[in-house]
Amino acid sequence: MAVTIEKALELIYTNTKPKSLKIIPIEEALGYILAEDITAVHNLPPYDNSAMDGYAVKIEDSGKCVTVHCTIFAGDDFKGELSCGEAIKIMTGARIPLGTQCIVPIEDTQICDGGVKLPENLTISKHIRFAGEDIKKGQKLLSRGDKIDAHQITLLASQGISHIKVYKKPRIALFASGNELKMHFEQVEEYQLYNTNTPTLLARAKELRCEVEFIGTAVDTLDDIHTHIKSALDCDIIITSGGVSVGDADFTKEAFGNFGYEILFDKVEIKPGKPTTVGKIGDKMILNLPGNPLAAALNFELFGRSIIYAMSGAKAKFINPIRAKMKNDFQLRPGRRSVIPGYFDGEFFTVCEQYAPGMISPLAQANSFIIASQTCDFIKEGSSVKIISTKFSFTAKEFQELVTP
Repeated sequence: MAVTIEKALELIYTNTKPKSLKIIPIEEALGYILAEDITAVHNLPPYDNSAMDGYAVKIEDSGKCVTVHCTIFAGDDFKGELSCGEAIKIMTGARIPLGTQCIVPIEDTQICDGGVKLPENLTISKHIRFAGEDIKKGQKLLSRGDKIDAHQITLLASQGISHIKVYKKPRIALFASGNELKMHFEQVEEYQLYNTNTPTLLARAKELRCEVEFIGTAVDTLDDIHTHIKSALDCDIIITSGGVSVGDADFTKEAFGNFGYEILFDKVEIKPGKPTTVGKIGDKMILNLPGNPLAAALNFELFGRSIIYAMSGAKAKFINPIRAKMKNDFQLRPGRRSVIPGYFDGEFFTVCEQYAPGMISPLAQANSFIIASQTCDFIKEGSSVKIISTKFSFTAKEFQELVTP
């Protein structure tokens, strides 16, 4: 019996375990998921410093001509103290000398006999950056489950943190099955096809920062599929395409059965891709996708990404749709939830001119898709739809409803 999309995703998230941990230098941490909380060990800034190139002065010297005795540069260990009637020239980032009440930018002063004339009505603490105003010692900076991007690395470097504990990236093994399939580097006969699914899924898995192994293309025999499965069993996720329908040569699910395959679901109430199957062998997750290229790619975006997100250890592990407006009126056939590829321009979603489960051209044209409900037969121009991006990973900490009514 076919399960709903919601039930399929629930089964994925309740059966997928996060990866184990490792320690890596922050220079290699981009894209990893943090496996520990990070707390600040230093204030930032670590000391009061100047936000401008200017003069350190006292408020009571407003409007006066004051003498300038020295200049402090960023990184100088200045020990002196500011007195009334004096100014100390100071550069951006330099430590504020004792006695300073504000900083006057150079452009706000005038040259006068023996020094510089200050403007009237000076303001206390103006242009001073105080220790800890950005980050305070003991403050939580990052949490377990956060994704490490460039600016998270900024935080880590600011605290002098050189290594962090992260979840290992999922390792994915890929293979397709089908007597008719040849790889793009092989010669095809007129009755054969190039295997487009495996290069597509391999590239998407790498875009999602997984480690990927290509196992090859199996012919439609139990023995050959067994051989490919054995070669894939040292990975965390095995993704196949083809051989999951009910044809005479569809052996994939049967072949996995000899390895203790526990099927979580083998049909989904979705079009295209109804025979999409997900199961597990121990802690390894198995995704059997249909052979039709568009069906395989779109179902990977729903179920493959969810397996990867669930295994990653991320807090924000649920696919998060974006609200968009429908560019044009769109008619469709109700009866099953339909996955519809299209292009999102930042405001409007435009359905691909033509698409069918066996096509590949819509994949290059589309950057997102919508899931229309089983009762939907018409979507009006300008109406709100929920799009799922295939170019960006928008995620949430709670399960999000993905279907457009």
